[in-house]
Amino acid sequence: MAKLTKNQKESQAKVDRSTTYTVADASKLVKEITTTKFDASVDLAVRLNVDPRKANQMVRGVVTLPHGTGKDVKVLALVTPDKEEEAKNAGADYVGLNEYLEKIKGGWTDVDVIITMPSVMGKLGPLGRVLGPRGLMPNPKTGTVTMDVAKAVTEVKAGKIDFKVDKTGIIHAAVGKASFDAEKIAGNARELINTLVKLKPTTSKGIYIKSIFMSSTMSPSIEIDAKRFAED
Repeated sequence: MAKLTKNQKESQAKVDRSTTYTVADASKLVKEITTTKFDASVDLAVRLNVDPRKANQMVRGVVTLPHGTGKDVKVLALVTPDKEEEAKNAGADYVGLNEYLEKIKGGWTDVDVIITMPSVMGKLGPLGRVLGPRGLMPNPKTGTVTMDVAKAVTEVKAGKIDFKVDKTGIIHAAVGKASFDAEKIAGNARELINTLVKLKPTTSKGIYIKSIFMSSTMSPSIEIDAKRFAED
């Protein structure tokens, strides 16, 4: 097992493993224990009491973080010529159709989000093996398949993210950067957690949110008091 560095030991010592923190306190602490030289991402891991193998317990959705993600999101708009200007004006980084379909066939996936139109989805079907594993396949449920391309691009650039429970029942999502004020990290975290509460499947019985942990890149994890978000 690799030895901990001095900074890592100091960070570990600041986290009290015998307690759970409020979102506000966790957001302050995560900044204190982040020692990376780059602007680390701050992430939440929320364990839900659901069985993702059952369609009626799949938790998936979108949320617009009030303070953005802190990340420059690269957006590809796969649209017909009549929508290209709209997508460009909204801030899409790459705009076009056939030329980008060919690039993707060749393995190019240097984007974070792909937005397209319903009429184009048929052309994306054969690219599922490339886009699916990378989480890049557009989906009407996340607002990335739409005729209102400008709105979709603007929302993604402003901090809209999509999330999906993994096979172990955990939602993983970034809620900001370590350079954010603690209040902004907390605001983003609350927005995500409250959105998850609203999405509780009716078939999920008992305690829905089992645990919440906040961490930054390479930092120890901080447990947040999940009971504060228990549904009435």
